[in-house]
Amino acid sequence: MHLSEVDRAFQLELRATFEQVPWSLREPIATDASLERETLVETHRLLHEAGLAVPHWPVEWGGRDWTPMQLHLWDYEMHRAGLFGPMATNTNLVGPVVHQFGTEEQKRRFLPRIASLDLFFCQGFSEPEAGSDLAAVRTTAIRDGDDYVVNGQKTWTSLAHMADWIFALVRTDPDAPRKQAGISFLLIDLRSPGVTVRPIRMIDGEAEVNEIFFDEVRVPADQLIGEPNQGWGYAKFLLGNERVGNAQIGHTKLRLSYAKRHAAEPLADGLRPVDDPGVARRIAELENQLVALELTALRVTGGSVDGRPDPASSVLKVRGTQLQQAVSELIMDLAGPDSSATYAGEESGIPRWARRSTGTYLNLRKASIYGGSNEIQRTIIATSILGL
Repeated sequence: MHLSEVDRAFQLELRATFEQVPWSLREPIATDASLERETLVETHRLLHEAGLAVPHWPVEWGGRDWTPMQLHLWDYEMHRAGLFGPMATNTNLVGPVVHQFGTEEQKRRFLPRIASLDLFFCQGFSEPEAGSDLAAVRTTAIRDGDDYVVNGQKTWTSLAHMADWIFALVRTDPDAPRKQAGISFLLIDLRSPGVTVRPIRMIDGEAEVNEIFFDEVRVPADQLIGEPNQGWGYAKFLLGNERVGNAQIGHTKLRLSYAKRHAAEPLADGLRPVDDPGVARRIAELENQLVALELTALRVTGGSVDGRPDPASSVLKVRGTQLQQAVSELIMDLAGPDSSATYAGEESGIPRWARRSTGTYLNLRKASIYGGSNEIQRTIIATSILGL
């Protein structure tokens, strides 16, 4: 696949724009440092001001009417420059749902603020008894006049401690005959009385996920998106977009490029890891697998329409998360004994990438679980693609 002259010029223009973003906002991604809210918000707002936060949205709401190839180049160059990118929960998840299923008033009220990150959303799907079996959600939202009263718990909620709002699947009809029925899609202000957010410390020492408790939380009824009890269909639409995003192809390519750089650095004995045929073969295999995944992503682009997710998004989710894990393992192996120095400081003389390598490896064990476990995705592939 070769770029046309127009697309090549487009790519170089994007590259120049992204490389002008201050290094202070890109360096945490390049070195696998902990991400702070200020970094995420400032990066998103810089991109929004440049018209580069939601190019895949409809033009009337800030989109750019780009071709699938241009959108691919936007994503590729953004990650190549080391940018975290627009907040996906806003731009890829709740935003498209509001546009697809919300009322005109809801679109006017929420979409501009979602695009600009004036409202920072997190995703409230998983519960203690409802992970991969998402239809088992038990958090209730019972209509009381002009409000819904919400009670229940969400867990493994990424970045909830940073977010302002949450979009949640709630059970509005506990007596529905099928568990997929009776579920609605509700937008909730996390500053509402009765909401408690508790960070969960993970195996890598970070606390990027949270549990959220709702105790008699009153939510205006006009914050329910679409029709009551139809949230399961909206969730399936959203999950198709989420699985494509969970592939993290651009970020994985960036991390592999840094792995190659580390492998080319001489060790204490003067030898370079990349000169080992086993290491070189491992890098080459990962690069080839990423190319194949990238081509699959191009075919899937734009495939989730009219509430029907492209089942090929499950292929991207499975293979993409496997490659994230494989690259993190390669980096940890390249760090060697230095990978055990997770809590050492700068004064140790051990490079940050090496000190972070084990934490990143451990953190990414979750990648094959969230967004619908890879086992569930294989069932979707078997039934929807292979017809088994």
